[in-house]
Amino acid sequence: MSSDNQIAQEALTFADLGLSPKVLSAVTDAGYTVPTPIQLGAIPHALQGKDVLGIAQTGTGKTASFVLPMLTRLEKGRARARMPRTLILEPTRELAAQVEENFTRYGKNHKLNIALLIGGVSFDEQEKKLERGADVLIATPGRLLDHRERGKLLLNGVEILVIDEADRMLDMGFIPDIERICEMIPFTRQTLFFSATMPPEITKLTEKFLHAPVRVEVSKAASTGTNITQRLVKSGPKPWDKRETLRNLINAEADGLKNAIIFCNRKVEVAELFRSLVKYDFDAGALHGDMDQRARMQMLSNFRDGKLKLLVASDVAARGLDIPEVSHVFNYDVPIHAEDYVHRIGRTGRAGRLGKAFTIVTKSDTKYVDAIERLTGLKIEWHDGDLSTVVASESEDEAPRRGRGAGAPRRSGRKDDGERKPRGERRPRSAEPKPAEEKAQHQPELRSEPVIADNDERPARRDAIKAENAERKARPERADQPRGDRQERPRRDDRNARQRQEDNDGTVGFGDDMPAFMRVAGKV
Repeated sequence: MSSDNQIAQEALTFADLGLSPKVLSAVTDAGYTVPTPIQLGAIPHALQGKDVLGIAQTGTGKTASFVLPMLTRLEKGRARARMPRTLILEPTRELAAQVEENFTRYGKNHKLNIALLIGGVSFDEQEKKLERGADVLIATPGRLLDHRERGKLLLNGVEILVIDEADRMLDMGFIPDIERICEMIPFTRQTLFFSATMPPEITKLTEKFLHAPVRVEVSKAASTGTNITQRLVKSGPKPWDKRETLRNLINAEADGLKNAIIFCNRKVEVAELFRSLVKYDFDAGALHGDMDQRARMQMLSNFRDGKLKLLVASDVAARGLDIPEVSHVFNYDVPIHAEDYVHRIGRTGRAGRLGKAFTIVTKSDTKYVDAIERLTGLKIEWHDGDLSTVVASESEDEAPRRGRGAGAPRRSGRKDDGERKPRGERRPRSAEPKPAEEKAQHQPELRSEPVIADNDERPARRDAIKAENAERKARPERADQPRGDRQERPRRDDRNARQRQEDNDGTVGFGDDMPAFMRVAGKV
């Protein structure tokens, strides 16, 4: 592109793109006058009904690139029940809800029915919106197919199809669902396809479902914003090393840190890091895929409104979320997929603002860092020395319990003061009372039973002693009585039997006077 053409395009405004007066009025009320490069390249072709393949880094205004021309084209016509006129597919609930907000903001001068089909919301409410007729249907692939299989949705009236964040669709395994949905929509539709990266699988998808698309690429695929300061930060390998490194970073950036998103690779790490930050009195919240939809939207709303300073999140917050004034992004974990790095740090430095992105790196993360640098074509600088200078630190209250060694916490239930006794003062094993011996000390002592050999020459005496021993075992004696005065200690059953005998009035059953009905002969 020549410098003259570039200057000419930069001088264009939204009024020069062919949008309707209603749309222009809403855009002006929102405070926008100059379109971004992706909007400048995509909107005119979309208004002409052409297929568009838009490739741009995150945070460049891709959403308005399809929302504004769709609003202009939807001014003519009317939706029918269960037959939406347009369909927008989004990979996550948050992105779908955000697109709905854009249609509400820029379509305030239109009387359009907008239906949002996402998980975590009642089917009945969504079906009522479909029955009224939807001019704009915004959906995640799974929930859309659910309504289709229930017979509540027909897609043969769709005029415009938008596939947003296509590379994220690929990562989440939605491509088979996208192919099924595309086959349900008329061949004559217009398709608008947007993505930040173009892996080979996405390229094949565009070749299959787009017809002579206009390619609008305003920046190198998988590039990062030049207004974002990127740094790598060394850390020891242990979780408490990384948590301490993160806390030090947050404190060091306190003067310029307005708010920040902290990304983790796994949901369990999101929860653990959130608890750790709260423990150290940081103003933090958590966001991950296992939270219900209401909690997720409330958490995002609190962060967007400034009620939370730090948001610990999984990659569910890495794509397309429009929070324009995020000053910092911290990668607590290096993303396994290099493309995710582009999306994560794209949450800061939006709308031309400056931003900072710090990535905490351990020795096991070097291969992922190399992949990121190959993808972006950028050598990322180290913040304060590389991994060769790392020294593992151990926080006293976060160190694992070992049971031995200096500084290890005392085991739970240990009766001493935690110090090891000198070897000479230890109690010998033989002196330690065993459980059986301790029990025996609290029981009355019984008479020892003589051992009678089988070949004893006095069998009569042997039999008498055995009988006496057997009787003594069956009737234990009290140890506190003299030997000659010992009496049998009655057991509970014996006491009950004795009480029944005392209560007996002398009656001895029926005897010979047994009633006739008890003399019925048994069956032979």
